[in-house]
Amino acid sequence: MLLRRFSNRCFCTAINPRPWLFVGLGNPGEKYKGTRHNVGFEFIDAFAASQGIPMDSSSFKAIFGKGFVSGTPVLLAKPQTYMNLSGESSGPLAAYYKLPLNRVLVFHDDMDLPCGVLRLHPKGNHGRHNGLKSVIYHFRGNREFPRLRIGVGKPPGQMDPKAFLLQKFNARARERIDAALQEGVDALKEVLSKGLTESARCFNSEQKYKHIRLQTMPV
Repeated sequence: MLLRRFSNRCFCTAINPRPWLFVGLGNPGEKYKGTRHNVGFEFIDAFAASQGIPMDSSSFKAIFGKGFVSGTPVLLAKPQTYMNLSGESSGPLAAYYKLPLNRVLVFHDDMDLPCGVLRLHPKGNHGRHNGLKSVIYHFRGNREFPRLRIGVGKPPGQMDPKAFLLQKFNARARERIDAALQEGVDALKEVLSKGLTESARCFNSEQKYKHIRLQTMPV
């Protein structure tokens, strides 16, 4: 899909539809690359690569990219504040572009879903996720923003959840995540063309069957 680059000046106009802001949560630096806690970053990178959007600038404490997808302006952000302070980037970004929170979609890891299973929701709680806690705080307590939950599975045995999230995926789990990345990219394109409600209903129905199939399969 051909995209054109643009300046800040022409991004938000009466001609263009209201932008979407996609925010992937994670931790900056090579140390955390490929870990479970960084799948939000991976989704941003996968979507940017699929649509030819360069992540080549820095804005509001985030690595940042802008592009058009089927005529819809899209902002992509990977906050560089470390996970627990993600709202310090996403809050000011949404405010600067004057976006209603139903146009801000946050991608994050989720231990309550089997590895590679996704869920798209229009709103929700933080579910003990510190990155989401920060985002909600900087959205002035408003939880009514969509999020894409990315299943990474539960820690084995008595393993510390924090240590589990900071581990890299093994080969089998990596295959599941790579497949999920493509499914997520396709879902996001549907959101941009058809809207969140219809896209989420169809996507979550498909993921429900995937959940049933994968929940008893080890990784």
